[in-house]
Amino acid sequence: MATVPVFGHREPFTRRDLESIADDGHRYELVDGVLLMSPSPRPLHQRVVARVLTAVTRNCPKDCEALPAPVDVVLADDTVLIPDVVVGRRGDYTERALVGVPVLSVEVISPSSRLIDTELKRARLAVAGCPNYWIVDPYVPSVLCLALREGAYFTLDEAVRDETITLTAPYEVVLNPAELVSDY
Repeated sequence: MATVPVFGHREPFTRRDLESIADDGHRYELVDGVLLMSPSPRPLHQRVVARVLTAVTRNCPKDCEALPAPVDVVLADDTVLIPDVVVGRRGDYTERALVGVPVLSVEVISPSSRLIDTELKRARLAVAGCPNYWIVDPYVPSVLCLALREGAYFTLDEAVRDETITLTAPYEVVLNPAELVSDY
């Protein structure tokens, strides 16, 4: 059983602390200096991630790149997130991470991540100015597409079960929740 590393200080965790954690198969994120750990995702989760990645890659602008987790998104020295799918400007990617605000952040809800994805990450990305945040719930299935306006997210579009939506922001993407979860 893996243990969370213990650091010999009581200050909030930083990006440097995060980078010093040995690869133990878990995903570690920072939100305002608090270390979060996620277990390995389930096959359903990964199926949805792969299909969302395919959908957002199809029309991705040349100045952007869509990547699946794990890719660190460094919003601040004390906040490093790992979206399930992230679209960032090519110039914002370094050898280690996407440094700055993504164009689009997508989370696929897992039983253990529901509150973190729907509340904590959503709030932190809004404060950072991420213009597009999508939440995919494979257990309904549903897709909630949020856009930032005046510092808060509003619903741009939403689809449930076998509804198909065509989004135009941040660029054209077609999504159908039932197709995202189907094992054909």
